[in-house]
Amino acid sequence: MLTASSLFIRHAYWIVFLWVLAEQLGIPLPSTPILLTAGALTATHHLDLSLVIVAAMGGSLVSDSLWYWLGKRFGGAMVRLLCKLSFESTVCVRKTEEYFAKRGPVSLLIAKFVPGLGTVAAPIAGQTDMPFQIFLLYDAAGILLWTLSVTLAGKFFGDVLQRHPQVLAWMGHSALLLVVLLFVGLLVWRVMQQRMFLREMRMARIFPDELKAQMDRGDEVFIVDLRHPLDYLPDPRTLPGALLLSPDKLKKQVGLIPTNREVVLFCTCPSEAISAKAALELRKVGISNVRPLYGGYDEWKKRGYPLVEIDMAIESARD
Repeated sequence: MLTASSLFIRHAYWIVFLWVLAEQLGIPLPSTPILLTAGALTATHHLDLSLVIVAAMGGSLVSDSLWYWLGKRFGGAMVRLLCKLSFESTVCVRKTEEYFAKRGPVSLLIAKFVPGLGTVAAPIAGQTDMPFQIFLLYDAAGILLWTLSVTLAGKFFGDVLQRHPQVLAWMGHSALLLVVLLFVGLLVWRVMQQRMFLREMRMARIFPDELKAQMDRGDEVFIVDLRHPLDYLPDPRTLPGALLLSPDKLKKQVGLIPTNREVVLFCTCPSEAISAKAALELRKVGISNVRPLYGGYDEWKKRGYPLVEIDMAIESARD
């Protein structure tokens, strides 16, 4: 009779390939526990380390290549779709865009090590028109570094267990249970983190109708556009009077934000995540009258409310 452990060993390479493929396609299934388990089993010679690495790289390269071409074809829409699936949507777009702006293709070498970045890096590479050959080279190198680090960590753990046969025997019977427990723990922690953040955000946001009414009345509302320059490429417009200020610049130039006016922040991220995070940070430095715009730029545009060209917005902000 086959046990869960023997089933895993028999189909390990396909499990690794499909699990990594699913995670990199955007499904929130952490692959680290699977790679650690596979790495530990290479220490006991149940699995071949090189085949585990090939399986993991294959799954990641297939999904990354798909997202690259989707990003090249559909741009920021694909990035936002991925972030809606990701538990790290609060940071994934912003961090990846900043990495690409500063380091270019080299950012692909470290993307897999940063939660939330490994998946969205591929469509952003396509969005920026990075040559596919260059993308494939750096992406494969980054995947190799990530896969080696995780599987070798598992192999080291397996080597330690081999010195304690009783513990190794228990691990052999309980390997699947440990993988499940580790996976469930990661899943619960990420869900709780996301829910806490969203709860705080929903208490603060302002709806487009409300902001439009304030602007029509002539209320002094200070609007900040938090989007990255890459987000302007498909539609170089913004809200009237909006100040273009990325989250990083916002932290450095917090003195520009008035304390006696209502401050509205917006972006194009899922669930106003970046706007909400920036709002919370501003509140920590004493700017309490700040709110994220519900639906961000996309919702404002969808309702047909006024928009101005980016250059006009910059001149307006400087005045």
